[in-house]
Amino acid sequence: MQRSYSLFLVVLLLVHVLVGQTGNTQAAPAAPEQQAAQPAAPQQTAETSNFTSAKGFVLEDATPVKMRINRTISSGDAKAGDTVDFEVLQDISVNGTLVIPKGGLAFATVTEAQSKRRMGRAGKLDINIDYVKLVTGDKAALRAVKEVQGGSHTVGMTAGIVATSLVFFPAAPFFLFMHGKDITIPKGTEITAYVNGDMKLDIAKFQPPEPAPQQDLSAGNHDYNVSLGSAKLQIESSPPGADIEVDGSFVGNTPSDVQVAEGDHTVVVKKAGFKNWERKLKSSAGSSVHLSVELEKADTT
Repeated sequence: MQRSYSLFLVVLLLVHVLVGQTGNTQAAPAAPEQQAAQPAAPQQTAETSNFTSAKGFVLEDATPVKMRINRTISSGDAKAGDTVDFEVLQDISVNGTLVIPKGGLAFATVTEAQSKRRMGRAGKLDINIDYVKLVTGDKAALRAVKEVQGGSHTVGMTAGIVATSLVFFPAAPFFLFMHGKDITIPKGTEITAYVNGDMKLDIAKFQPPEPAPQQDLSAGNHDYNVSLGSAKLQIESSPPGADIEVDGSFVGNTPSDVQVAEGDHTVVVKKAGFKNWERKLKSSAGSSVHLSVELEKADTT
């Protein structure tokens, strides 16, 4: 009887082991489904953000500016007054006109920095968001929070910045990073800052320069003919300082180089107390004519 009972226990144990192996085998295919249930990676920042202003061509207060820090900064080596630069992550347009370019720069200032201290006290790092540069080179003031009145409206932390435990202060335009013993903000950390107050813009400064007009190659375009079919007159006189007239128009004083159009011209050199000197000549395109004028004294009798 005792042997039968022992045999029963052995059989029961073998059945339990076999059932466990079968359950593990059936559970294995479920792994891909669990992987599929994982959240997808966050989408990249849009290339362009266009804002419509009912106030005219105005970069309005609280317009978001997404950007990332260009270098790692730590409370262990940072000093008050240090400048921190950020890269703008998307074009920002107002009423369809580009105002802040992607890849542009924004700047902040370290207002307080303390390295880790005794008794396990963490370091401290205060940074003030200052401004972002527009396409014109002008500066638009920024702040770290969307609303400066009513703390319940404080927004702006992105997924990338939550990891550094960013703390916003709703009544002040600065923010404080708290992380470990020494506070470190790694390069590439993304934040969203906000335009601090309405900024009225001059739309003329944001228009692309007009292309230079194409030259008219017709024979009637005199200016074009002068630029391509001109000659140079090198005129000097003794004594110097005499007036030069070409075709009745004053063009300078001796010695001078004068550009004239191809063709016939009358050159007059005159100076008080001397007789006028006159010469008719014909110039050809690309030629250079040197005129050395000896002025004769006028009769005083």
